[in-house]
This record gives sequence, C-alpha cells and structure tokens, in this order.
Amino acid sequence: MNITHAKTQAVLDAFEKIAAIPRCSKHEEKIGRWLMDWAAENQFPARMDDVGNIAIEVPASPGYEDVPTVVLQGHMDIVCEKTKTSTHDFSKDPIRFVYDGDWLTADETTLGADNGIAIAMAMVMATDKDTPHPPLELLFTVDEETGLTGANALQPGFIKGKILINIDSEDEGIFTVGCAGGINTSLSLPLLPVDLGQKHETIRLEAGNMKGGHSGIDIALGKANAIIVMGRLLREVAKTVELRLVDIKGGSAHNAIPRDCEAVIAVPAETREQVTRIVRDFESVVQKEYRSNEPNLTLSAEKIDPPQAVAYSHAATMHAIQMILAMPHGVAAMSADIEGLVETSNNFANIRIEENIMRVLSSQRSSVLSRLEAHTARIESVALLAGGHALSGEGYPPWPPDMDSALLKRSVKVYQKLFNKEPVVEVIHAGLECGIIGDKYPGMDMISIGPTLKYPHSPDEKVSISDIGKIWDFVVALFADLKSEA
Repeated sequence: MNITHAKTQAVLDAFEKIAAIPRCSKHEEKIGRWLMDWAAENQFPARMDDVGNIAIEVPASPGYEDVPTVVLQGHMDIVCEKTKTSTHDFSKDPIRFVYDGDWLTADETTLGADNGIAIAMAMVMATDKDTPHPPLELLFTVDEETGLTGANALQPGFIKGKILINIDSEDEGIFTVGCAGGINTSLSLPLLPVDLGQKHETIRLEAGNMKGGHSGIDIALGKANAIIVMGRLLREVAKTVELRLVDIKGGSAHNAIPRDCEAVIAVPAETREQVTRIVRDFESVVQKEYRSNEPNLTLSAEKIDPPQAVAYSHAATMHAIQMILAMPHGVAAMSADIEGLVETSNNFANIRIEENIMRVLSSQRSSVLSRLEAHTARIESVALLAGGHALSGEGYPPWPPDMDSALLKRSVKVYQKLFNKEPVVEVIHAGLECGIIGDKYPGMDMISIGPTLKYPHSPDEKVSISDIGKIWDFVVALFADLKSEA
C-alpha cells in the first residue's frame, strides 16, 4: 500500500474506528452514540431524531461564512454478509481490514465502505484545519440498506441546507443524478406437515459458493441466484423421486443477491443414491451454464442422521417448488430513454420456513413508478395463484434526474478543470436516499459521488484507496468554486 494523498490516511484511520463499531441495519445505536460524542467533543451542535438519524452542524472556515450551507450525507448502517467459513460476529467484532495494493477489503466479511467511507470523509473534512469549507451539515441516516427507512422518517427542518452531496455512489468519475425507486414484497405459503414412515431418509441439499452482490447495480451481470438454483435442483429430484420438503433457507438482505441456499428433503430410503447422482449430474449442468459468471458454484447432497420424522406433504412440497420456479428474478425491462440502464428488476432475496409457512422476500426496483407497481403486482400474483398471501411495503420514490441542476453544471466544470477530463453523468438502477430527501425537502439540489467500490453487499466488497483522495480533492475544489461566487 502506497498512500500518496495527504488526507487519505486520515480518512482510512477514521474509517477503521467506524468499522470497529457494530452497525448492521437496524442496529445503529452504538455508532449513533459514538457520532454524537464526537460532535460534542468538537463542540459541533448535533441532534438525533426519534429513529436515530443524526444532523451535525459544522461552522464555516474563515472566509467561507457567506457560502451556502452544504449537506454531506451518508448512512450509518451496513449489509452484514460473511463467508460460510467466517467466525465473525457482527454484533461485537471489529471488521478486519485487508490491504491489497490499491484496494482495501475485509477478512471474509463485507467491508462496510458502503457507507462508512462517507462518514469518515465527512468527519475528517469537518475537523481538518487545513481544509477550508462552507457551513456544513453532516447528515447520517439509519437503516438505509433495508428500505431507506431512516430517510423516510426525516422531518421538516431537520436539515436546512439546500445543496446536498451524497457520498454513496460507487464509481469515481461518475456523477449520479437519478436512481430507481423500490418496494419490498413479502410472500407466504402455508405448508401441510405430515408424519413420515420408517422407510424414509433425510438429505441436506446445498447450492453455494456463488458470488452474490448488490441487487441493483449487479442485477444485469448474470450472476446466479442460489434460491433459484435450489428450486431447479428440487424440480430435478422431484421428476423421478417422491420427495417431501422438510426445510429450506437461503439469502439474507433484500438488496443482496443470494449466494447460498440449503434445503432439507425426505426421500424413500432406496432412492438416496439416485438423489446423489441427480445432484451430481445437475451440478455439471449449472456449472456449464454459469462457467463464466460463477466459476465456484457447487451443489451437494448429504445424508442427515437421524432421519426426520415429520415433513411437508407431497402436494405442499410441489406447490412450494412451483412457487419458487415461478418467482421472477433479474432484469424485467431496460430503459427506453437511457441506453444500458436497467429500468425495472427484482431480486428474489430470501426464503425461509417458519411455523409451517414458507416465507419469501422479493425486492423490486424501477425508475418508472407505474412499472414498479406493475412488477410488484406480478410478484404478488405468484403467491396468490399458489394459494398463499402477499404483502408489499410502502416503498420509496425514484429520484428523477435534473440535467439543468446548478450543482450538476458546477460539479462538471470543477471536475473537468481539476482532472482534465469530463465526468460521466448517469442514472443508476439502485436506491439512493436522494430520492426521498428531495421529496421531503423541496428545492434541494443534489448530486451523488463516491470512490470506486466493487462487490458491495458481499464478502468481496473492496474500495479503491487512491479514489478516496480524488473524491476529497473534488469536494474541496467544489467548496472553493462555491466561495468564488458567494
């Protein structure tokens, strides 16, 4: 690791302190208290709302008093994912950093640069005596990753600035000026338990070692969804073996493509070897399908002793398999207006059996509200046609791009002058808090930026160290440009 930028090490040091504090989504209490204590130590006025969002006021540097207030915004929570071999406990263990050339990653867990880097950068920028800045409001929200609920809870007057820089994008040199809206749908299917005879054996099927990734940004990359692979495997077995489902579980967060899925089935004892052959043969099939995108994909079958005495009926099992196979996943429509942009998609995110009910979570995204509603209705219909139930949340709005934004025009000018090249301006197929913030605070001029971040929401997450310095230089230059016209 060779850090040449003067401020990058300070940002990394702050980020390492943040990474030592538990902050999985919906568990941001400790990081919230820590940030409030930090504000008090630096004599910055700070407030926390009822859900845990924090706003910290930072006075202007000398000479910048007349510059409009700038809001630096990020979220406190992270997606807590780890490898199957990791013993990491996100409720207490600090995330362990691993440096690899220009990349910072973590030891078999998500790194949490999404969005800890934003918090670290804002903190250092607020306290660094050599960095002039206008009046700042540091806005740190909770529970972004499970549905942007912190941003949804923001109240009028919580922030006052009208210029907002969101530091939650994942490609340096790209300005994000619009994003998809989203909604989560919970599906449920009742299953009928039955007693098994003495001549059954129990087998654990596993579909694993897939890459996963961000369910918005990575949804068009053709990555395997472990739940769908498992559904197909169950169908292959069911073609020739009268199986009964005992349990199934796979996936984690709504915005992470499932990497692993496990199913437990009961089969007639004399068919165990046949099941093993089917799994082996089908593994070869899906490995060929995903040979480029999922080189480590594996399927396995393992006998469980003692055998289960209760499973779900054959009819219930087939309904469950059919519902899995019918569930959409991936790109539903591409944008007709912006080349290469995914317009509408969904992530078949999670499956569990609880109290004799199979529960499924799907997360839909679209930059067109009517398409979002239509795709959600399609997914709800899958459960209803299977004899189950569906419940969709309130969701969050898309962020419509404003190509005439004064902040955008200023940012493009500053970036071009600073780096001698034009930035890319784009709309992304992911949820950003800007859509909600803009809806709650009319007149807010916003842009989203960030250092290059790869494979968020997976244990392969990594951030470019050199890009941290580039983002720093851009923001400081933008501050100076704001001052020149104040």
